[in-house]
Amino acid sequence: MKYIVIGLGNYGAALVEGLTSLGHEVVGVDTNELNVDRLKDKMVTSFVLDVTDETALTVLPLKTVDVVVVAIGEDFGASVRVVSLLKKNQVRHIFARAVDEVHKEVLEAFGLDRILMPERDAAQVLVQSMSLDADIQPFRIDDDYYVFKFKVPAGLVGYNINDLEIRKNFGMKLVSLLRGKTVLNSLGFSVLERQVDNVFPENYELQAEDMLVCYGTYGRFMEFWKSCK
Repeated sequence: MKYIVIGLGNYGAALVEGLTSLGHEVVGVDTNELNVDRLKDKMVTSFVLDVTDETALTVLPLKTVDVVVVAIGEDFGASVRVVSLLKKNQVRHIFARAVDEVHKEVLEAFGLDRILMPERDAAQVLVQSMSLDADIQPFRIDDDYYVFKFKVPAGLVGYNINDLEIRKNFGMKLVSLLRGKTVLNSLGFSVLERQVDNVFPENYELQAEDMLVCYGTYGRFMEFWKSCK
């Protein structure tokens, strides 16, 4: 799918990285050139412009993407104006971030496809992570689907990665392998480095310091996690 993400602060940046890791095409937009520069290698194209300016907004490929995500949060006025302009331009599918209930109620008046509340979701994710008592970082994509990055549980160390059959058994997609290796830094201290592999080597045996990135529903991930214990 193709997305435009407007607002590349912390939340927008995480959204870009999450979407591109799943193979989606992302166009990024921000008024801050530094925000755009740090993500430009992860996006198919990017724009530094003020989208509260109706004329500037028209340079974006609004008609050729599947979803436009307004990730602006702190600037309430800018968020509402951009959503209003997108509706005026008859953008088919709009998601927008809300930072509190008042913001959410205002956005609801526009009849958007989805209103995102990452601060509330982050609290829920923290509770979920604490309940699992493990090194797991879930990133919520929508109401049902998450990207999960997690340290390989002890029960899987030594297993061949291709023998896990995560898709077959749990309906989840294995996105990346982060191979862990301890090295000495310039000061002589031991540090952990990880190499990202999106194509998994045949017969690779999982190590204790490795991490995996998977995509699927929270419920199916819980089934997988419990099966590792």
